[in-house]
Amino acid sequence: MIARTAAIAGIGATEFSKDSGRSELRLAVEAVRAALDDAGLSAADVRGLVTFTMDQNAEIEVARELGIGELTFLSRISYGGGAACAVVQQAVLAVAAGLAEVVVCYRAMNERSGRRFGQATTPPGVDAGWHYPMGLATPAAQVAMVARRYLHDYGATTEDLGRIAVAGRRHAATNPQAWFYGRPITLDDHRASRWIAEPLRLLDCCQESDGAVAVVVTSAARARDLRRPPAVIAAAAQGSGPGQFVMTSYYRDDIAALPEMGVVARQLWEQSGFTPADVRTAVLYDHFTPYVLLQLEELGFCGRGEARHLIADGGIELGGHLPVNPHGGQLGEAYIHGMNGIAEAVRQIRGTAANQIKGDGPVLVTAGTGVPTSGLLLTRG
Repeated sequence: MIARTAAIAGIGATEFSKDSGRSELRLAVEAVRAALDDAGLSAADVRGLVTFTMDQNAEIEVARELGIGELTFLSRISYGGGAACAVVQQAVLAVAAGLAEVVVCYRAMNERSGRRFGQATTPPGVDAGWHYPMGLATPAAQVAMVARRYLHDYGATTEDLGRIAVAGRRHAATNPQAWFYGRPITLDDHRASRWIAEPLRLLDCCQESDGAVAVVVTSAARARDLRRPPAVIAAAAQGSGPGQFVMTSYYRDDIAALPEMGVVARQLWEQSGFTPADVRTAVLYDHFTPYVLLQLEELGFCGRGEARHLIADGGIELGGHLPVNPHGGQLGEAYIHGMNGIAEAVRQIRGTAANQIKGDGPVLVTAGTGVPTSGLLLTRG
C-alpha cells in the first residue's frame, strides 16, 4: 500500500496573470525553486521530476536551469487537467519504491497569452472525428451536452450552476493570490453574463491563466524533519470509466454521470480509511460549474441528482456543510490545470490558507472531469 508513505513537503507558485511576460520554462523554474525553498531543500536534493504530457518544459531543461544533477525518475501524465493529482501519485510511487527520495511535480503554462485552450481546435486522433464535425470544437460546447442532459434528468437549473460560480468568486474575493481578489459576483451577475454554449454562461467557465505551480514530494519520515509541516498523502488515485472519451463520453448509457470519478473515489476511501463525512473541505476541479455537481455525487457527498440541494443556501461556501474551493478554484483563483488546487490543499493542512477551514479532517483534491481523472486525500503529519 502507498497510503501515508509520502508527503508534500513544499509548494511554490508564480503570480497568476493574463500575460506573464516570460517563457513557460522560466515560469516552471521559478515555481520549482520556490517549492524547494519552501521545503528547505536544494536542487541537489532532487532525484525525480514529473509533469504533464501537455507541459512544454522538458524535465531535462528544467533540471539544467535549476542546476539539478542526476535524475533517477522521470515521468509524464496525459489528459490535461486529469493529470494534476496523478503527477503526485507518480511521485508517491517513486518514493515508495525507493526510486527517488525527493520528487518535484510541476506545471507551467501561458494559457492566456499563448495557447488558449478555450478556442476551437482540431485535436489529433480518431476520437475527434465523432464530435468535431458536429460543431463541438471547444471544451465549453462539449461540456454543454453533458450539462443539458443533467439539468433535464434531475431538475437542476442554470441558477444552481450560478450558485457554484458565486461561491468560487466569493472565496477568491478574500484570497490575495486570486486573479479575482476583491471581485465577488452575485446570482444576478451570473444571469447577466453572456451565453457561451447553452446552458453554460461566461461565468460558468474557468479562467484562462498564465502561471506555474510546483510541489515537492518526499517520504513521510523525511518530510517531518523539513521546514514546513508535512501534508501526508493518505491516498492517491487515478481512474478511467467504461466507454471513456476525452470530454465527449456521450455513448454511455448515462451521459449525466462521471463514472471515472467514481473509480477514483472508491480508491481514495479504501486506501485512506476515510469516508466523505470525514472531509473538512474539498478542492474540486471546477473548469466548468456543472462538473462540480457531478463530482459531489460521484464522490459520495450526496446521492445522484441531489447535489443541487447540497449547494443550496451556501452549502459549499465558507461556513457551509462542505466548503468547496476555499481559494476560489479555477473559476476565481486561476486555471493552472488543477495544480493550484493541490497547493491550496497543502495550505489548508498547514493552517496557512487565506480562507482557512477549521477542523482536523482530511482535505480532498480532484483533478480533471470528462477525462481520465485523479484525486488525493491529504492529512496532517
